[in-house]
Amino acid sequence: MAGEIPDLEVQVRAGTGKGAAREARRNGMVPGVVYGGEAEPQAIQIPFNVLLKRLKQGRFLSTLFNMKIEGQEDFRVICRSVQRDVVKDLPTHVDFMRLRRASKINLFIHVEYINHEECPGLKRGGVLTEVRPEVELVVTAGDIPEKIVIDLAGRKIGDTIHISDAQLPEGVKPKIERDFVIANIQAPAGIGGSSADEEEEAAAEE
Repeated sequence: MAGEIPDLEVQVRAGTGKGAAREARRNGMVPGVVYGGEAEPQAIQIPFNVLLKRLKQGRFLSTLFNMKIEGQEDFRVICRSVQRDVVKDLPTHVDFMRLRRASKINLFIHVEYINHEECPGLKRGGVLTEVRPEVELVVTAGDIPEKIVIDLAGRKIGDTIHISDAQLPEGVKPKIERDFVIANIQAPAGIGGSSADEEEEAAAEE
């Protein structure tokens, strides 16, 4: 299970409709809605600066959050849309979806490499080049892996590591169906054996 699901503190928004939304914005808040699950949709608001900071961190639409509302039990959500001002490109409304533990979602998961000391390619001076430090996976909200593990034991210079080489937990699968490149072991600088082709292939799959 992923160890750090970030908290997202929001407030209940009084009233719905354009008037209430405008009032929230005048008070430095961004109006929003939480829907889905077994509960009724709920009008919320989040401080503008808090939301803007989260957006600048990237991958806001594929990050699982632990939503905190005063007086309610915490629950997990994922953002489904962020509406922006057409001129200023700043957030004006945000929608979140509640998740059941069995819900399937797409998340970026960190890739970790083990057994560097048992990798002949690295012992000979090769360089591990991470083409995708994170991989987007389809996971279950109640059982999110903390990381993907790649075993480097026996890997040689010139080897290419694909997603099929990863030790994926049961029920987890990549969003991209092709066997794409995660990393490669390149020859030391000036000795050829470059894996530029694999990097270009990965870039083309984005």
